[in-house]
Amino acid sequence: MDAKVFSKDGKETGKVTLPESVFGVAWNADLVHEVVVGMQANAREGNAHTKDRSEVRGGGKKPWRQKGTGRARHGSRRSPIWTGGGVTFGPRSEKDYSVKINKKVKAKALASVLTKKLADAEVIFVDSLKLDAPKTKDAKAVFTAIANGSGNEAMAKKRKNAAVVVLAERDLATEKSFRNFGNIEVIQAKDVNPVDLLTYKYVVVADATASVEVLAGRIAPAAKSK
Repeated sequence: MDAKVFSKDGKETGKVTLPESVFGVAWNADLVHEVVVGMQANAREGNAHTKDRSEVRGGGKKPWRQKGTGRARHGSRRSPIWTGGGVTFGPRSEKDYSVKINKKVKAKALASVLTKKLADAEVIFVDSLKLDAPKTKDAKAVFTAIANGSGNEAMAKKRKNAAVVVLAERDLATEKSFRNFGNIEVIQAKDVNPVDLLTYKYVVVADATASVEVLAGRIAPAAKSK
């Protein structure tokens, strides 16, 4: 299986061979859903936290004597029925939302999403995105040229979640150049995951041959287990 490779100017420069184990996997919606929901749960921090009656201030002294006042008896101002008292059954930061995701299942879901994206013509392979220096203007020109040259003009016009740029290895100049775009994310091939791929409409794979090799290396163990 081959795919076209484009230059930064949007011109076709050659082809890249795509392994079947990465871009030729059947779409499995249930598997992808399981992995995406699991990853989102693992990313949840659970910052909401309320204090119970043992954590709020005050309440060391009994508000008033037990009998003879005509009022209801109370033992502490920390009681949940008092203003400023503790909270009953409120959210606690120690709650764990994480779930276990099998590595092979995650790899298969990644291959399934990549295959679906390729079938929908939403994956664009580029020979290189290296820039001499971090410059947003240059990054915008390159992004537009690639979109127009590959026949995906809508990518350059999409205002939200336009594309995720995949790099074979870290390139600070490229990362900083695209940093000011709110609709583009730059990640390395070793960190690509189903959540990012499904969040953004298009996938721009830079250093096509090297990036594909990295992806194949991640998914190969899952392919062998079939």
